[in-house]
Amino acid sequence: MQTIRQPPTDDAFVQNPYPFYARARAAGPLVLWKDYGMPMATTHEAVNAILRDRRFGREPIHPPAIPDRLAPFYAVEAHSMLELEPPRHTRLRGLVLRAFTSRRIKAMAPEIEALTHDLIDAFPEGTFDLLDAFCRPVPVVVIARLLGVPESMADDLLRWSNAMVMMYQAGRTREDEDAAVAATEEFVAFMRGYIDRRRGAPRDDLISALIAAEEEGDRLTTDEMITTCILLLNAGHEATVHTLGNAVKLALETGARPAGEPEPFVEEVLRFDPPLHLFTRWAYEDVELFGHGFQRGDQVGLLLASANRDGAAYTDSESFRPDRTDGPSNLAFGAGLHFCVGAPLARLELQIALPILFARCPDLCLDAPPRYADIYHFHGLEALPVHIA
Repeated sequence: MQTIRQPPTDDAFVQNPYPFYARARAAGPLVLWKDYGMPMATTHEAVNAILRDRRFGREPIHPPAIPDRLAPFYAVEAHSMLELEPPRHTRLRGLVLRAFTSRRIKAMAPEIEALTHDLIDAFPEGTFDLLDAFCRPVPVVVIARLLGVPESMADDLLRWSNAMVMMYQAGRTREDEDAAVAATEEFVAFMRGYIDRRRGAPRDDLISALIAAEEEGDRLTTDEMITTCILLLNAGHEATVHTLGNAVKLALETGARPAGEPEPFVEEVLRFDPPLHLFTRWAYEDVELFGHGFQRGDQVGLLLASANRDGAAYTDSESFRPDRTDGPSNLAFGAGLHFCVGAPLARLELQIALPILFARCPDLCLDAPPRYADIYHFHGLEALPVHIA
């Protein structure tokens, strides 16, 4: 297994990580990324295989020691189905999916459409940041409405989410950690009070549905419901904001538009410039895979964005082709047991919001070249300055 080096906070890498991924794939399906000190799966075949291999999972064999000052953050993580394996994962995901149904998601379509038009109606004159005016409000307002949380809380939800997800960023600081813990404590306190109120006054929203699921024999605890709501907001908001921004950037740079059926355009954006680039797994037993012997307790990184650019899986893989029909499903939302539960909602938001944006604003123009934020493992823009010509 070859060793490669690339600091994940180098600006050249942050702005364009894809040459590094190409170099990594050329070195083999598994490489040792020296800066992380762990093997990384680089190809579509390898990433897809490990995502689906039940000999690997999210829960560490030997949980790391957690400093007392970070305990509130990890207390929430302890109930996250994203971080759990069966049987706890099976139980949690099953209960959540009783409430987070495809019917409930599809019913949000008219609200997403109306919200999109309302946001466009409010665009300011001159140059403005489309992330603030459009890309951030769409997912945070949608998830607030879905949960049944007042939209007046949107700014707080966004602030809490932004602070908490910094815990997953390469090169996080003590200041980032302190902000994440403070946001966690505020978010938990709000959700605990809100869930308690919903018990006495249920409505047609996701929180009420989660409470109902709790009361049907097998039940979610209040802590599990709090974590689930936080997970749906943080994971769904982060992925959708970044994908909306990356999609608009690609459209304005290439001239491609999500006309007609938007699904191919959206899927190509998710393949070509996905919102999450790296995820990890732990080996649960000794495993020989792709020429490497994993030992029980070893960690492996899965380079989702590298897999999505693999020329062995996609023709002309380094080109953005919004009419693409070749190749397997992209891995932007993962695969296997931990496939993102919010993927259908994210795709619905993207497929509705992007065509409306370009139909309403055909003369939308970049005002300056956008830059990506230093937030790896996530991949999204710092700002998206635009104007309407």
